[in-house]
Amino acid sequence: MTTFHNDIPLLKLNDGTAWYKKDPNAKLDRTLVEAIKTAIKLGYHHLDGAEFYNTEPELGLAIKESKMEREKLFVTTKVFKNIGDVTKAIDMSLEKLQLDYVDLYLIHSPSFAKSDEDLQAAWAAMEKVKKDGKAKSIGVSNYLQSDFEATLKTATIIPSINQTEYHPYLQREGLLPFQQQHNIAMAAYGPLTPITK
Repeated sequence: MTTFHNDIPLLKLNDGTAWYKKDPNAKLDRTLVEAIKTAIKLGYHHLDGAEFYNTEPELGLAIKESKMEREKLFVTTKVFKNIGDVTKAIDMSLEKLQLDYVDLYLIHSPSFAKSDEDLQAAWAAMEKVKKDGKAKSIGVSNYLQSDFEATLKTATIIPSINQTEYHPYLQREGLLPFQQQHNIAMAAYGPLTPITK
């Protein structure tokens, strides 16, 4: 598996935007389970999900049924809906994923925060998740420089990555150099978006 910063794989399968389920209580989508199993067979070993997508049960079942050695997979999930209780959120995600840990756990968006203190409290909870061994690495998604500046004031562990929309028509001026200065990797989603618009 080819990796970059902090051993995060370069290529991933994201089950969220295409398979998003509005109802968290909707029945298991067997088609998604089979699609993920096929992706694993084809060499997609970085599997990227989120509690918000409501597809963690499918991702977990696909991992189990694939019989792929856990150490060969890199599993990412994100917290958003349950950001007020990150400890409970990671436990719920791990149960749905049928895993003991995830390789990368992200705050899905800073939009929950009404103050710098909210960002700092959420990040402190993420640090505890890492220290407890429930995530090998922790990071963020959709953060801007101001979000990082607030978070880094009290952080004892630097976010490993920021997963954000980034492409030639959305450069987020100054964000990439700021992240490089703080050794925070950038993972772009939608990098080919302008081609399709």
